Amino acid sequence: METLIVLLFSLAIVLLIISFFGKDKVAKLEEDLEQMTLTYMQDIYQLKKKVKVLEEEFVIQDATVPSVKDQSSVTSNDIEPIHKILKSQVLSLYSQGLTLDQIARQSSLTKEQTISVIEQQRLRGE
Repeated sequence: METLIVLLFSLAIVLLIISFFGKDKVAKLEEDLEQMTLTYMQDIYQLKKKVKVLEEEFVIQDATVPSVKDQSSVTSNDIEPIHKILKSQVLSLYSQGLTLDQIARQSSLTKEQTISVIEQQRLRGE
């Protein structure tokens, strides 16, 4: 009986020693999780930096492209100051079958403005 108790006691001591030297799987998982979290945080930081650079490029690009926008706004601004009465006159003359040159002369608009008014009406009508 005494030998059995001594044997069990020694077995317990051996198992206790093995548990101290054995690898802790939870600690390994925690370390892996921490490493993965750091990696993701670094990736997110890099992506944010790249997005910021792209946004700055778009802002710079928008600042350099207005010359093209200004050209397109010139044609649209030619139409904007035209009074509604003139627009309706152009459309009325066009529906009567007059040529673009005749309409432009009678309405005191340029041929391009006349075409723009007619095209605008077509786009609205469709």
